[in-house]
Amino acid sequence: MSYVLVSDATFDLPNDMVEKYDIKVVPMAFNLDGKEYLHYPDERNMKIEDFYQTLKDGKMSATSQINPSTYTDFFRPFLEDGKDILYIAFTSGLSGTYQSAMLACEMLIEDYPERTIEVVDSLCASIGQGFLLYLAGKQKEAGMGLQELVEWTKTNRTKVAHWFTVEDLFHLNRGGRLSTAEAIMGTALKIKPIISVNEEGRLYVENKVRGNKKAHDYMISKINDSMDSQEQAVLIGHGDAPENALALKEKIMEKTGVTDIMITKIGPIIGTHTGPGMLAVVFKEK
Repeated sequence: MSYVLVSDATFDLPNDMVEKYDIKVVPMAFNLDGKEYLHYPDERNMKIEDFYQTLKDGKMSATSQINPSTYTDFFRPFLEDGKDILYIAFTSGLSGTYQSAMLACEMLIEDYPERTIEVVDSLCASIGQGFLLYLAGKQKEAGMGLQELVEWTKTNRTKVAHWFTVEDLFHLNRGGRLSTAEAIMGTALKIKPIISVNEEGRLYVENKVRGNKKAHDYMISKINDSMDSQEQAVLIGHGDAPENALALKEKIMEKTGVTDIMITKIGPIIGTHTGPGMLAVVFKEK
């Protein structure tokens, strides 16, 4: 194909899927206990399990968005090689990453006027963004051209259903998603917020339930209520909770009949804000 599919390291798709669909990944930085690392899908700088163990040990992590110069350095070799680019960005509702990419493309197109660089705001986060990349990768593999895939992505990005919950409410508190009082009270009562992403790519709390079982049942009910019958695939993401993810997979298979279920790890970029134990499901809605 004459174009490359690119995204950033927030999309948390398994590395074998990244390689299968030849998705080029812009690494993202996180600062853990005062030291900076770059996150790649193959975890070359730090294993995801080590990241979460450091959080469990009480250390703090922080992230920063990708700056325009990082994008220009990453995109330029593809343009030099005569390739066009489709970059599907982390939602603008949660980060300025999309705007940074747009600035970089404005600069690059002056140097490469014969090339095409398309930047699409995914309006998705974490494995929701990953699921959109997975579907886009399948379309590209089937022979879909650049402009057609741009339009396909814009049409389908708001059909990716995100449902997730977290184990440690204080990570959401630090990110401004819950007040301190809500975090304290929710922890005491074992409250599990059910969080989703709206059509503007922003997080919102749809419901609150007590305990993991009710959280799992709630997410499964969403699959039964709204899954697209033409694309019956589910992606489960977890923050260093593989046993919970596997249990959820088995329950989804039992209660929905869906058999195409992938499990992936939530990386440090998203994990910084959701903490250990986060569990998510995404799928394509009707």
